[in-house]
Amino acid sequence: MAQTIISVSREFGSGGHVLAEKIAKDHNLKFYDRHILDEIASENDIKVEVLEKYDEKPRNAFLTRRVGAFSNSMEEILAEMQFDYIRKKADSGESFVIVGRCAETVLSGHKGLISIFVVGDELAKIDRIKEVYHLSESDAIAKIRRHDKKRKQYHNRHSSFRWGDSRYYDVCINSSKLGLERTGAALENYIKERIHQMK
Repeated sequence: MAQTIISVSREFGSGGHVLAEKIAKDHNLKFYDRHILDEIASENDIKVEVLEKYDEKPRNAFLTRRVGAFSNSMEEILAEMQFDYIRKKADSGESFVIVGRCAETVLSGHKGLISIFVVGDELAKIDRIKEVYHLSESDAIAKIRRHDKKRKQYHNRHSSFRWGDSRYYDVCINSSKLGLERTGAALENYIKERIHQMK
């Protein structure tokens, strides 16, 4: 099989992470999400708990400064460490599925890249977050808004296009319309066609 890299970006509560895991399992591909922090921490002799505080978060403009290509922002330093990690995996020829981390931007130009953005209806996302995290409706809404705001700021800081802009992804899909299982099946069909085309 030709190298295949599937990047999955998602709105919080859309089930994008679950879909990405299923795609990786069905295609027997390596799966990368926040757990790449474990490897980065190990390689750099840093406690992973330290890195987790800054993962996929926008820099604090009031506390950071940049001189040329160098920044003292832990958020930006960690972002670059993750981008380098992703690039090395891609350049090695490995096929994998990756969630978030601006992978569709970092790996743009790779022939085997398939980029997906998963959205969901507001009520469906609220119901999902209420169930998964055992939250009240108001707490679920607040959690969704908080996470999506951070993801949007992080992405827009490191990418040349806006988070969720459908023109820059291969597929944008609303998981609420078909449910996760059938959305997964629809994505699988698209991925299979793309892999066949790459042969």
